[in-house]
Amino acid sequence: MSMAGERYVDHGVLKAFAQSKVNVPKEEAKERRRQVNHLRERLEGYIKDHPDFDLVKLRASGSTAKHTAIRRRKSEGSDADVAAYLRVANTDIDVSTMLTWLRDRCIEVYGKTKNEDDFKPSDHAVGITMHSSGLKIDVVPVLYTGEPDDRGYLVTSDGRKVLTSVTLHLRFIEKRKEQAGDGYRELIRLLKAWIRESKGADTQLRCKSFLIELLVAHLWDNGWNGKPLEVDDYPAAIEQVLSYIVRTGLRTSIVFTDYYEADEVEATTEPIQVWDPVNPENNVARGYSELDRQRLVNHAKTTLDTVTMAAYASSNDEALDAWRELFGPAFPGA
Repeated sequence: MSMAGERYVDHGVLKAFAQSKVNVPKEEAKERRRQVNHLRERLEGYIKDHPDFDLVKLRASGSTAKHTAIRRRKSEGSDADVAAYLRVANTDIDVSTMLTWLRDRCIEVYGKTKNEDDFKPSDHAVGITMHSSGLKIDVVPVLYTGEPDDRGYLVTSDGRKVLTSVTLHLRFIEKRKEQAGDGYRELIRLLKAWIRESKGADTQLRCKSFLIELLVAHLWDNGWNGKPLEVDDYPAAIEQVLSYIVRTGLRTSIVFTDYYEADEVEATTEPIQVWDPVNPENNVARGYSELDRQRLVNHAKTTLDTVTMAAYASSNDEALDAWRELFGPAFPGA
């Protein structure tokens, strides 16, 4: 649907905002990749020199690797993730012991070039602070039993061991980006910025970044309301995503068949069911309650009403004020 307010806030305005306030600046992104690659090279060099070493390989992962990262605020977590594949005979391993071991290995690799306080284990990763750039990297252990396509078991923050593949996740998003163009990932970044702003206003709102990525992937694959996802018209595409959330209530199961058959998924009673494209046993929205679903759907409805109001605004200032409800006072950027 063509929105009347496009003469005030159109694709160009949102694209300029993304580039000035949402996207990671090119030089910063380049520095992130350099630091991540430096860490990988040092650890991989250590592995090569120690063939009995239980750290098998490393893969860049997360939003930085997928190019869906947004600018980090000072109060937020890591800038980049590295998956560290640890060779194990089985996955029955104590997580805290494993993280301590991984921290010690990272310290060994860096030797005396860094202070031990720069390496801090959390409940599921080892955080490394790079003082020269301020970059923070999370080294996330993946238990590896020799499966192909970099499949291994990620240890989640609540202690679960979930089958994953960094490589297949990257292929999943790259395939759709190649079909859709650069707007595909930038749309994801804009939606992530909306959710971040929303969580600032409502700390009980739950919507993880990976869930946003998969909603966009689903709409790219299937379209919405008889139309393809309009990745080259950000106001329209955002309206489509919001409309999908509101109209379905997130009660419709989402399954991807890139790497497994749909009938491999076993339906559950969980309020939201969006299945990991790599693992048919992993509901990405596992743990979300019915209240969480209602809160997210209601928030999407409020946001959709705001976007509609912006479309029919009688002035540029009125349209901008409406979009600031989504993205905060920094919109439209400079």
